[in-house]
This record gives sequence, structure tokens and C-alpha cells, in this order.
Amino acid sequence: MKYLDEYRDPALARRLLDELHRTATRPWQIMEVCGGQTHTLVRQGIDELLPAGMRMIHGPGCPVCVTPLETLDRAMAVAARPGVILTSFGDMLRVPGSRTDLLALRARGADVRVVYTPMDAVKLAEEHPDREVVFLAVGFETTAPANAMAVLHASRLGLRNFSMLVSHVLVPPAMTALLESPECEVQAFLAAGHVCAVMGWTEYEPIVARYHVPVVVTGFEPLDLLEGILMAARQLEDGRAGIENQYVRAVRRQGNGEAQSAVARVFQVTDRAWRGIGDLPRSGLELRPEFAAFDAARRYDVDGLHSAEHPECIAGGILTGARLPTDCTAYGTRCTPRHPLGAPMVSAEGTCAAFHAAGRVATAATPSTPSTPSTAEGASS
Repeated sequence: MKYLDEYRDPALARRLLDELHRTATRPWQIMEVCGGQTHTLVRQGIDELLPAGMRMIHGPGCPVCVTPLETLDRAMAVAARPGVILTSFGDMLRVPGSRTDLLALRARGADVRVVYTPMDAVKLAEEHPDREVVFLAVGFETTAPANAMAVLHASRLGLRNFSMLVSHVLVPPAMTALLESPECEVQAFLAAGHVCAVMGWTEYEPIVARYHVPVVVTGFEPLDLLEGILMAARQLEDGRAGIENQYVRAVRRQGNGEAQSAVARVFQVTDRAWRGIGDLPRSGLELRPEFAAFDAARRYDVDGLHSAEHPECIAGGILTGARLPTDCTAYGTRCTPRHPLGAPMVSAEGTCAAFHAAGRVATAATPSTPSTPSTAEGASS
């Protein structure tokens, strides 16, 4: 991949770390709100190389992890129906619902297929006019444009056998909810570069102004993250709060106007439940009324389905940064990537999976310290 090596240069990384150690004089708390960034931080050990007292708080940045349990159960209820082809990205298949997961359901005969884009699902609907094709549409603002284009394309084709089970979530309301917690210790944010590539950063400007919290738009490679942390630390040390863009090679203030227009044409803002966290007002997207024919929840009457969370999983605390995976009594034993209790151990962007892949273990000698409270402490994922 072009430019990959230069963003992983160990000599440059050491220079950035040295500068960070010279800059930081206080134990600052910085939250990254992207699961991809979490994996880089943990895999490369960056979070363990920071100045004494400085901590990275791992936020709710994994779209698979925050997809509510009832959405998975609704997807399985739809997939179990005769004549339905349920399509999804691969990492959704092993996320546990209240009783089973989509992979196990497929093993029992349900037609559950992995696709790489929502357009693949539209193509399946074209190729199988005698079948109902449903796409499980999850994610942050990053995946919303492609899902919007799939609905628009299906509409132009006049497909009546294609629909979406939508569970889109939005980043700014989650940041606001965290900051409004009376025990929140987050002092700065690293914003997800891919979300900002679509939406820009104007949505964060009111948050910065209201809560006086620095936001640095950051990429995903080790040097991106080290520079982003350094930029946030400099703001904190200077007593400033603004938005800075580390990810200049991909992000502009206004974002991608065409992508935003497609999303606005197909979706509207709605309240959304976040797995392990609870309901957040105006934190998600749903299909507009003019596209209701493509709403799988309405088509299959599964909107009213509600589910109980696993009592042992602490993903609510993990997703909000209040807990670490190593705080969980099931971590690495009863909950592993092969046999997960919750979504953060399944997803390629989940914090638990990142810790497990990096060999992080829970030890009585090094207990972790909560950093910011969950809005539903003890809620499971």
C-alpha cells in the first residue's frame, strides 16, 4: 500500500514519543473514538509508552460492538424465515444475540451470506427475484453513504425484494453523552479520520465550544496516532480547546458533500439504542418515509422485538471507557474470540479483541482504574 511504511517509521515514532514526553507535564486523559485506532494503539503498544499518568481511554468506536442486541435478534428472526437471504459483513456473523448468532443460524440451514458491499446485496436481489434479500446495515457515518447509494440504486431498478435492517449510529451524540456524565474524565478526543472524511468536522465545533474539549482528527497508522496524541497534549498544556486536523491527507473541514447529500436523501436522524449503553437521543439514522418500502424491520414486523443482555458481560463499561477488558471476570476464559460473550471480543475493531490479540492479561497486581462512567454501568453487550 502506498505510503504505508512512512507512517510506521520507528525512528519518527521515537521522535514523536520523545516530544510527547517533553510536552506532557500532567496526567492527561485522551479518548480515541475509533476501534481501528484502538487496535493500532494496543497492537503497537503505544498506550503503554505514553508519559507517566497519561492514559488513552478506549471509546465506543466499534460499529459492530455498539449494534444493539435486539438488532441481532431481529436479523436472526428475519433470516429464519423461508425464502429470505440475509446478507451482512463477515464480522457480524459471530456477534452473539440473546440465544445464538448468525453463523450458527446459517449452520442450521438459514441462508445467511457474507457480502463486501451493500451493492452486492442489491445484485443478489436482481439475480434472485423469487427470494427476499435483506442487508443488515450497521455502522457509523462511514458506511452510511454506501448504504444510501444501495437504496437509491434498488429504487431506480424497481426492486421489490430488497430491504435493509438499519442500525446506523452517529459519533457526535455519543461524545456529548460521555461529556455530560458527571464523572467523565475525558479531557480530549481523537476523532475518527474515516468518519470525518465523510462528514468533515463542523459537527464537532459546537462540542468543542460548549465543553472546552480539544478534538484532533486523526488517522490510523502508528505515526498518525502519535502525532494526534501530541497535538491533543499541546492543546491541553496550553489551556486551548479547538479542532485540529492531523489527517490532512484525507480530511477537509466540510467533508464529502456528495456523500452527505446521498445520506440526507435516504436517511433521517432518529433516537437509537447502543448496545450495552442504552438509548441516546438523535444518535442514529433511519430510512426516510419515502423509502419505507426498503425497511426490513417494518416489512417483517420485528420492530417490537426486545432482548435481555448477558449478565456477565461488561461491554457497556468497556464501550464508554469506564472499564478495561481485563476488568471482566470472563475475559480470556469464558469469553474469547472463539467463544465470545459480547461483541467487543468478536469484532475486528473491538477493544476486548484488541487486548486479547496483544496478549494483555488481567493480573491482581495491576488492577485497572475506571476512567469515565458508563451510562448504564454493568450493562452487558
